[in-house]
Amino acid sequence: MAVHHPATIVPTKLELLRAWVPHQPWAADADTSALTRLGSYRFDDPDGEVGMETHLLGTADGQVLQVPLTYRGARRAGAGDSLITTMTHTTLGDRWVYDGCHDPVFLTVLVATVLTGGREADLYAATEHGLVLEPSTTHVRGSGNLRVEEVPPLTGPVVRHDGTTTVLDAGVEVVLPRVVTPAGPATGFALRGSWPGQEEPVVLATVEGPP
Repeated sequence: MAVHHPATIVPTKLELLRAWVPHQPWAADADTSALTRLGSYRFDDPDGEVGMETHLLGTADGQVLQVPLTYRGARRAGAGDSLITTMTHTTLGDRWVYDGCHDPVFLTVLVATVLTGGREADLYAATEHGLVLEPSTTHVRGSGNLRVEEVPPLTGPVVRHDGTTTVLDAGVEVVLPRVVTPAGPATGFALRGSWPGQEEPVVLATVEGPP
């Protein structure tokens, strides 16, 4: 599960996304002069160290961008190129925000979710009365049916951008559309998702390769 702590965050997530996304090669064909939040989904880190949240953003020209972020309580060694910014969180302290596509924790959990038929993490609000489940409006589901022990170990990742798509080579090939469209069926295993305004699930990632 993911826990939402009441806090002030500087910069806010939308502020950092509005500053960073327009400079990314996969967003070059979109009008990023105005970005709005359409939804987001989270995954759980089994070790409880890394926050993972993928944002779905609406552009000024009506496109939908997919932007995975990871939040860490300390700098990740050797990952300076994928560091987006640092933020101050009044409950959790300083947080280092990374491009999730370069983060091995995000990649590992994404692949496992796709291959085992998993879904987004439940989000709970931390209140003075304990944890309270928050209603979710964005839902994702993997198409696989493997057991957890059947998920192959990963390497890398080696990240490249092909137009509006990011490809991650980590022993399996993960294809992540950064501009999300209601395209046809995916080949291989897929993660599909829906959010307000997109009630029919669309492909958010595919995994091809072993097993």
